[in-house]
Amino acid sequence: MSERDAAIAARPLPVGPSGLPAAPAAQPTARRASRLQRIARRNSTIAFLMTLPLILLIGGLVVYPFCYAVYLAMLNKRMTRFVGLDNFTFLLGRETFQNVIWQSVVFAVSAVLLKALIGFILAHVLHALPSRGQRAWRGMLLVPWVIPPAISTLAWWWLFDPSYSAVNWLLAGFGAGPIPWLGEAGWARFAVILVNVWYGAPFFMIMYLAALKSVPDQLYEAAAIDGASFWQKLRYVTLPMMRNIISITVLFSLIVTFANFDIVRILTNGGPQDTTHVFATYAFQVGIQSGDIPLGASVSLFMFPLLAVFAVFVLRGINRRSKEIGA
Repeated sequence: MSERDAAIAARPLPVGPSGLPAAPAAQPTARRASRLQRIARRNSTIAFLMTLPLILLIGGLVVYPFCYAVYLAMLNKRMTRFVGLDNFTFLLGRETFQNVIWQSVVFAVSAVLLKALIGFILAHVLHALPSRGQRAWRGMLLVPWVIPPAISTLAWWWLFDPSYSAVNWLLAGFGAGPIPWLGEAGWARFAVILVNVWYGAPFFMIMYLAALKSVPDQLYEAAAIDGASFWQKLRYVTLPMMRNIISITVLFSLIVTFANFDIVRILTNGGPQDTTHVFATYAFQVGIQSGDIPLGASVSLFMFPLLAVFAVFVLRGINRRSKEIGA
């Protein structure tokens, strides 16, 4: 053994707190592994990694098309020159587009209110039924929402057809004259709203039914002991417990209804004389059929500020009520 080896062998080992020789220092690879394990244990990191595919999907299908639509809306018709907000100024000066804004608001607001009211009533009726009968009725009432809207709208178009209308045939049996369902502006608006309500009311029903099942029975029992009537239970127990679900459902339905295309396109195609156009159908007519892509993009972007303002107020109210419940 050389003098160097003897000196290394004679060097005293580090002693731990218990008096035993201390373990050698961890290797760099072990340190990295423990660091990665600590990062993986963080709930926020795991949550971000699990939601990353969804974030990328939303970015590719929502954020990028929206930004591209904003870019297109600021070009001229040939898409060769930047014109800023001229397309929006031009649209606001057209009487037809002013009518489109009014018709879109009337269509969306009235349809959502009717869907919410009908869904609320149906949810209470189903909630009062026995569980065995409730399943069958729930399945039957969900049929309009399950059927693709393009197919169901074709069936409604046949019902409203001016020459072979089944609805007018039934009315004739009661001695009433034929109604121009799709030929007059008032009846055409009514028909479009009716079909949208028929299609969307089951969604409200199933959401409100789920909310009703989450309301504790003890609250109704306490209200009954205090002598509360049905309407008092509805006002002071049911509605406060369902308020967040109602707000979220109305917000989601309003966004979908504002962007509705297939029902209006198939049923009236915006007619008669552009009196039933909404943002989506008018954007299609201007951008695709007329070949003015930037102007069509400008029409579609008009929905964003209207819905954004409504969404801010709704979400702010939901957050305020959630904090009150948490406190």
